[in-house]
Amino acid sequence: MMEPRNMSTVTEFILLGIPFLYDFHRVFFVVGLFMYLVTILGNGFILIIVAMEPRLQTPMYIFLSNLAFLEICYTSTVVPKLLQTFIETKTTICFHCCLTQGFFHFCFGTTELFILTAMAFDRYLAICKPLQYPIMMSKQVCLHMSLATWYAAFVIIFFHYFMVWRLPFCGSNVVDSFFCDIGPLLSLACADTHFIESLRLFTVAFVIVIMTLLLMILSYVFIIATILRIPSAVGRKKAFSTCTSHLVVVSILYGALVFMYVRPNVQSSDHLTRTVAVLNTTLTPMLNPFIYTIRNAEVKKAIQNAMRKKKGTLN
Repeated sequence: MMEPRNMSTVTEFILLGIPFLYDFHRVFFVVGLFMYLVTILGNGFILIIVAMEPRLQTPMYIFLSNLAFLEICYTSTVVPKLLQTFIETKTTICFHCCLTQGFFHFCFGTTELFILTAMAFDRYLAICKPLQYPIMMSKQVCLHMSLATWYAAFVIIFFHYFMVWRLPFCGSNVVDSFFCDIGPLLSLACADTHFIESLRLFTVAFVIVIMTLLLMILSYVFIIATILRIPSAVGRKKAFSTCTSHLVVVSILYGALVFMYVRPNVQSSDHLTRTVAVLNTTLTPMLNPFIYTIRNAEVKKAIQNAMRKKKGTLN
């Protein structure tokens, strides 16, 4: 049975960061800072261009704006503290700050998976049911779906971290991670955490990762089947091009998540797992804006329109 939180004697935690790459910490600090700034600027650019350009204020880009905002929040919960571990030999974080960091990290990450699932459903309706699409995926429905993803993620993760918050921490305060991950925290608790660990494994690996992945795969099975029935090669290419960016992002993200949370014998290659976790936290959010904009004709037109408007204002 869990003890109440007020019996805890731990007031702060020590984050180990990435000790097996200690000799390269200065290099990783520079690279990490650069990637973080690019992430903020790239995703911020998507938010600004969608807000400025009326033609981009459609369900697809509303979801994309949610995703861009999530990427900024997701990296901001972890990367600043990660950068601190690269320049300090001992990085501490207060008890409440640690739980808050972990909660928001997983809350934003879970919301991102739900948003990506909603985007797959949006593409399914747009390609498989084009006549009903304007009615079934109106702006109001899109906004409701976006809010539902945030709410669902908040409830799921809050329930987990509420149980962790009530655990007593009276021994070691060294967190073997670069952020306040729930797994390393549970290993420090002075109480039986078997129930919480089992619940976490079921929720993260099955409900959040596997179920959302299966829903996206199902959506794309119908999408690909519909595209293959299009008689024109140009039509097939145009239809598939609307899904390419989403598919690339999903492949990168879920590849990392399955490697970290779902594969067997996770503990057997802890160094590799932690490296993948760092890349998933820093590299993926940085790449997403480029993946969604480089080959996107609508975004390019919106940028050109915004530049013409700016020139007209200056003149």
